[in-house]
Amino acid sequence: MQVLKGSFVALVTPMFEDGVIDYDSLKHLINWHIENGTSGIVSVGTTGESSTLSVQEHLDVIRYTVKISDNRIPVIAGSGGNSTQEAIDLTLESKNLGADASLLVTPYYNKPTQEGLVLHYLAIANKVNIPQILYNVPSRTACDLQPQSTKILSEHDNIIGIKEALDDMSRIKHLVELTKEIKNFSILSGDDPTFLESMQLGASGVISVAANIIPKSISTICKDSLSGNYHKAKLENDNYSDLLKLLFVESNPIPVKWMLSQMGYINKTIRLPLTDLNETYHNKVLSTLKELKVL
Repeated sequence: MQVLKGSFVALVTPMFEDGVIDYDSLKHLINWHIENGTSGIVSVGTTGESSTLSVQEHLDVIRYTVKISDNRIPVIAGSGGNSTQEAIDLTLESKNLGADASLLVTPYYNKPTQEGLVLHYLAIANKVNIPQILYNVPSRTACDLQPQSTKILSEHDNIIGIKEALDDMSRIKHLVELTKEIKNFSILSGDDPTFLESMQLGASGVISVAANIIPKSISTICKDSLSGNYHKAKLENDNYSDLLKLLFVESNPIPVKWMLSQMGYINKTIRLPLTDLNETYHNKVLSTLKELKVL
């Protein structure tokens, strides 16, 4: 797999009102992203409600995304878990379904040590021969994969990058410095409001929630940044500052699914324990979407 660069959408999982997965809407979203220059699709990650899908649904969505993508765009399967064996099993199944890579969130809730995190990821990388992306998001998992641990893991042939969801630019800078000698290892921002700043420091792209709403723009911003036209990228990115904040006024993917429903792409259904976007935010979200001409 080539070095990961550009805009990778953390794709939502559309659902009907009864909670059944809406595959027709998913097909439309996949084709829309391909048409708008998205670099890759992350299937069934946090934004795809991986925590509320059954294992069978999880695998079915990955299978369908691979089928519809039809080698036109890389598919990265969310296959992490807080059980190492479960993560191995999901990653192996994702490979068998044709995913191009896997995204592996740090083991949540059980709060492993750095040694435990390294051993967890090495166990998966040793068992499953598929490109693997580490995913560090301490605000959700109650553990933090430290840069030195990432450096150790980056030396494994199957581990090709990290999605770093901290908004700490000193962390990004440290990761870039530690892994600059590692061939084909990518640092991807997992924080939409600061992703461009991360790219300026050496990150090669973003796994983006905002790309669900403005795929072409996020792709263009990434391309401009990667080509060295940071000023142009910043001017474009500044246009979306309000949107990037509104996407996280409640837990992701609550706001993004509500926005997509208003745009007519999906039903607003989201599974418990998550709920619809509080009406307090509706007017602000709608006015912002209208200003950006996505409504």
